[in-house]
Amino acid sequence: MIDPTARIHPSAELEPNVAVGSGTTIWQRTVVRDGARIGAESTIGRDVLIDADVTIGGRVRILDRALIYRGLTIEDGVFVGPGAILTNERFPRAIAPTGELLGPADLDLSPTVLRRGCSIGAGAVIVAGIEVGSYATVGAGAIVTRSVSGHALVAGNPARRIGWVCACGRRLRDSTGHDAPAEPERYALDTDLVCETCGRHYGYVPDAETLEERVPAPAQKLPA
Repeated sequence: MIDPTARIHPSAELEPNVAVGSGTTIWQRTVVRDGARIGAESTIGRDVLIDADVTIGGRVRILDRALIYRGLTIEDGVFVGPGAILTNERFPRAIAPTGELLGPADLDLSPTVLRRGCSIGAGAVIVAGIEVGSYATVGAGAIVTRSVSGHALVAGNPARRIGWVCACGRRLRDSTGHDAPAEPERYALDTDLVCETCGRHYGYVPDAETLEERVPAPAQKLPA
């Protein structure tokens, strides 16, 4: 079902059984294949491919030329940069060992999930079968081959964690005022990570290998 408030450019191609939520915009030459679901108030840029049965949440931004293949789930508030590629097979083949042509029914999908609020940089490649955690940031051009912790900042090929980011997207600082390091061993002594932009505080959660937002302790008043 296409909500009547959705804005679909005339050059976009939407196959049957597609759902588009209220207030969502789909721009030029984008293809949305059969069974795909897009939530409310999302923006899909130009020349994007959204493959069959992909699920996209609300208030998602997908920029030009991104390729999002079958088996992908994108939660609310996710950003996908231009030219990013989100794959769905870890062991792809065009033909079987006996030479027969493989079709859509033969796909060995490895589901991939982008959790709420995370960001995928321009030109990044997300290998099939992984999860990018809530409010994580994947740097431009990164090749992500394993799951990314919530609030982690990863970059490179293969992508490695190089720090931590706030829900607002800025890098977190430790108590010395420097960028919070990637190594969690540091947080045994220095547990408070701070965003200097919005003032949020975080602490490291070892079991989940992620961060949790904390309410900072109130400043103690000196005796009069």
